[in-house]
Amino acid sequence: MDEAKNDEKYDLEQLDEETLFIVSQTFKALSDPTRIRILHLLSHKEHSVNEIAEKLSLLQSTVSHQLRFLKNLRLVKYRREGTTLFYSPDDNHVMNVLQQTINHAQHH
Repeated sequence: MDEAKNDEKYDLEQLDEETLFIVSQTFKALSDPTRIRILHLLSHKEHSVNEIAEKLSLLQSTVSHQLRFLKNLRLVKYRREGTTLFYSPDDNHVMNVLQQTINHAQHH
């Protein structure tokens, strides 16, 4: 009987395909140095595409491309002010993972 319960518990803990895909895409997002830099900058305050490009010495097209990738994963969101979009983090869980990983890397 105990084996059956363990098997049932294991089945309930299995990750569905959608969850696996989202988790792997999130780690893919966090595996790119440019995206890490953008997310780290946004973790302090919201910024426009131009501000991000200027502060990180990146091309505006590069920043826009990376923000689109991050937005599709719901890692960033934006608000519009006139013709300017201001980006900020959209998921505290992922931002916490990022910050913890940065803390780990800096803890020699």
